[in-house]
Amino acid sequence: MPICRLGIIGVGAMARYHIERILTQTDTTRITALCEPNPEHYRAALKLFEAAGQPAPPNEPDFKRFLRKYADQIDAAFVITPHAHHYAQVKALLEAGKDVLVEKPMTVTAAQAKKLIELRDRTGRLLAVAFNASMSPAMEHARRLLREGALGRILGIHVAVWQNWAQFTRGTWRQAPKVSGGGFMFDTGAHLLNLVADVLGEPVHEVAAFMDNQGYPVDILTAAIARSRSGVLVTLHGCGAAPVTDSDMKIWCERGVLEMGVWGGALHVQWAGEPAPRVVDLPPDRGVWHTFLRVRNGEIENPTPPEVGLRMIALWEALKKSAARGGKVVKVATP
Repeated sequence: MPICRLGIIGVGAMARYHIERILTQTDTTRITALCEPNPEHYRAALKLFEAAGQPAPPNEPDFKRFLRKYADQIDAAFVITPHAHHYAQVKALLEAGKDVLVEKPMTVTAAQAKKLIELRDRTGRLLAVAFNASMSPAMEHARRLLREGALGRILGIHVAVWQNWAQFTRGTWRQAPKVSGGGFMFDTGAHLLNLVADVLGEPVHEVAAFMDNQGYPVDILTAAIARSRSGVLVTLHGCGAAPVTDSDMKIWCERGVLEMGVWGGALHVQWAGEPAPRVVDLPPDRGVWHTFLRVRNGEIENPTPPEVGLRMIALWEALKKSAARGGKVVKVATP
């Protein structure tokens, strides 16, 4: 396959994490241009190219000028900007005929997500959401076990994520509701919300939730229970004020138990009759961009289409509504 010419929109801390991995994939990808208005972020990105011994791509700080100058020099784009910018930027890129990988959450409202699905269909371009777990070898294997029935029917799910999010995002756009669209459960917790629906393989039907801002302008703590369309019960917990970062998911099935984290990583399986979980041997996880290219090259089905982004946002909106009503059970809008 020809080398994919990539434009990266936004080169903040999370983008630089992705860039560092992409720079090791010179056999498939060449980063052609960047769009970053913050000079400090751009300088930090340049150091990654220098360390990799690769020429630094040009930077156009203004997104509209970026499209005018570089649209014919890129084949695909990776959008890694504040949440509220995703919709307009992805829309413009799809209309320009580019395939797009966008960081989670895809948009800040379900209405915006539906419009991007319609645009994806109209343009015929590839659109995927960068959910680490759903694009990982761990989830690819877990999904196969669950869908093929090897573990039997899912009986219940528990998932939790915790991080010192409140402290390290204080004063940033992530705690500005108009830009972020939400707090810990919509940012880091987006991985949790997505993974629940991915594991279930069906929509979440109803939820009851409590949220606590802990004095911050956005949610920091969330505890919720949910029920899927077929009746599977789920517990969800997010703590954005923890002193350490980690996550845990357990899927109890008729013939075994699956364990993994909300970002992917190791997958553990304990079959009925076994004394303890064992680690599943998996290929290395080369990151979301590598998986996106596999989809783009026709090697695999898209594990995170925009319908996945919509599904996650619909669940988030139901959690917010329930919390605002004091934990009252709320139906999740059908995507």
